[in-house]
Amino acid sequence: MFGGGGAGALGAGLYGFLHLESLLARRSIGQLENGAPHADGPYGRAFPGPPLSFVVIGDSAGAGLGCDRPDETPGALLATGLAEIAERPVRLRTTAFSGATSEHLPDQVDDALTSRPDVALIIIGGNDVTHQMRPSTSVGYLDDALGRLHAENVEVVVGTCPDLGTIEPIPQPLRWIARRLSRQLAAAQMVTAVEAGARAVSLGSILGEEFSAAPGDMFAADRFHPSAAGYAAVAATVLPSLAGALGLWDDEPSAAPEDDEAALPAVVAAEEAAELAGVEMAGTSVAGHERGPRGRWARLRRRARVPSDGPSVAVTDSGTIS
Repeated sequence: MFGGGGAGALGAGLYGFLHLESLLARRSIGQLENGAPHADGPYGRAFPGPPLSFVVIGDSAGAGLGCDRPDETPGALLATGLAEIAERPVRLRTTAFSGATSEHLPDQVDDALTSRPDVALIIIGGNDVTHQMRPSTSVGYLDDALGRLHAENVEVVVGTCPDLGTIEPIPQPLRWIARRLSRQLAAAQMVTAVEAGARAVSLGSILGEEFSAAPGDMFAADRFHPSAAGYAAVAATVLPSLAGALGLWDDEPSAAPEDDEAALPAVVAAEEAAELAGVEMAGTSVAGHERGPRGRWARLRRRARVPSDGPSVAVTDSGTIS
C-alpha cells in the first residue's frame, strides 16, 4: 500500500509485515455510501460584473468526498469566499474526482481549460502515495499541468499531499511510513509549484495538526476522508492564497514561521514547510535575482486564516451567499 520506491531497501520479512498491515488497514477503513456532491455553478450571483472562473483539479480532497451537501465542498466554500472578496460572481467548475492520481492531471486540465479559468486549485497526491507512484513521476505530471495552465495565464495554487499519518485505521509502523512518504511528496510538490511560478500551501501539516487533535470531528464516517468541518479548515487555509494569486487580497504576509522576509532555496524552504501548519510557499527574489546557486528562491508565509469579520465561506443550497 505504501511501499513505494523504498520497498527494495526493506527486508523480505519486514516488507511482508507491512503488506499485511496495509491489507488490514484497507479493511478497517469505512466506505462512504455517496460520492462527492455536485457543487459546480455560479456563486455570488448578487454581485455585479462578469464572473471569475475558478476550477478545482485533483482527487477526492478537491472534489469534497465526505461532504453531505454541495455547499460543504471545498470548491463551493472557496468560490463563495472569492466572490465576497472580489465582489464579483464566481463560476465553479470541478474536474477533481475520487481515486484520481497525478496520472489523471492531463485529462483534468483538458476539461478545466474549456472553462477558461482565471484561477485553479490543484489538490493531488494522496492516491499517488497509496498507489506507490514514484515522487519523480508524480511531480512530473504536476509540472506538466502547471506549465499548461501557466501558458493560458491561469493563476494556480497547489494544495500539497495530505498527511496520511493522521489516518487512525492505519496501524504503526505503517502510519509512520505513510507520514514520511506523504511529507516527502508534499515537499517535492512545493518545489515544483514554485519553479513553475505557482503558489503552494502545505495541506499535509494543517490537516495533520488539526485532524490529529479532533479526528472525530474532522474526519468523515469512513475515518479516511475529511468531514464538512475538515474541508472548512482546508478552505479557510487556502482562500488567502487564492485571493492573493488573483491580486484580490493584500499579498503581504500576515505572519511567518520566523523571519518573514528571509529567502531560502526552494528545496530548503519546502522541507521546512512540510513540517509547518498551513504555510504558503511562493517564489521571491534576492538582489533582483529569482535564482541562486541552489535553484529558485522562495519565501514561506504563514497567512492568517479568513478573519472573523471577513468573507463568509457559507452558502445556501442554491449557491448564493448567505
